[in-house]
Amino acid sequence: MENQNASPALDGGLSDNTPARHGWFKRLVAQEDLNFLLTNRVPRIALTKLMGRFSRIESPLLTTLSIAVWRLFTPLDLSEAKHQHFRSLKDCFTRELKPGSRVFDARPEVFASPSDGIVGACGIVERGQVYQAKGFPYSTEELFGPTQNASSFEGGRFITLRLTSAMYHRFHAPAEGTVEHVTYLSGDTWNVNPVALQRVERLFCRNERAVVRMTLSSGHAIALVPVAAVLVASIRLHFLDVLLHLGRKGPNEMPCSAPHAKGEEMGWFEHGSTIIVFVPKGFELAEGIATGVQVRAGQALLKLS
Repeated sequence: MENQNASPALDGGLSDNTPARHGWFKRLVAQEDLNFLLTNRVPRIALTKLMGRFSRIESPLLTTLSIAVWRLFTPLDLSEAKHQHFRSLKDCFTRELKPGSRVFDARPEVFASPSDGIVGACGIVERGQVYQAKGFPYSTEELFGPTQNASSFEGGRFITLRLTSAMYHRFHAPAEGTVEHVTYLSGDTWNVNPVALQRVERLFCRNERAVVRMTLSSGHAIALVPVAAVLVASIRLHFLDVLLHLGRKGPNEMPCSAPHAKGEEMGWFEHGSTIIVFVPKGFELAEGIATGVQVRAGQALLKLS
């Protein structure tokens, strides 16, 4: 979750999606051993803290150069950005979008996607166990930490949403309701890409994360679990006015009573990362939702049976 400012003075022409531009890099990182080595066999936490400091530097020239380099590795599209000039790299990571860019499904029975993302592992919570990838289970008890009870999600559903670095990084309330508690759990910063998820057991339980507990107006208790990754170790929560990050010295348990309308912005990641959604029994996947599908914030993710 971490990073902070970087300011690119760019215009809409920065959104180039030419496949050839990224082909060589995609072929390189497709080699799983090399991908894993480059993104995990490094001093992850030190690198993440360094990236956080770097991304806060406010320099138009440095930001423009940084974004140009960033675009060599990913199809970054800034055409939806509300502003086309950025103070820092973090400013670009956490960019707002033009009004109307994300429309939330208004049907009361629909649980909308809280963020843009790619659907990863999803399914039923069985005996307190869920999956990060095929053959790689982890327990909800360990993920939620020793102070939180995850038993209310037994028999319910979980959906993993992976945000890539080029995506829109703000996340929103998936339905009308009230956030009642946040638990912050410090940890590592393993990469959360598919290669790592197929190699590192219990990865989400090892990484830095937060558990956001929310009660919907329908009475259903749900949880959103934002998980940090390498170079990504900060998350802003508007309703608590806190920045959760590596080295945080504030309280880990943060009770609150924060009403949210459906689609209201809750906070942002300061790069890319993962949000794991948990809902109790009574929900089913919305039409078209399956592993590998790319979704946008506001799109129907689940619906009440």
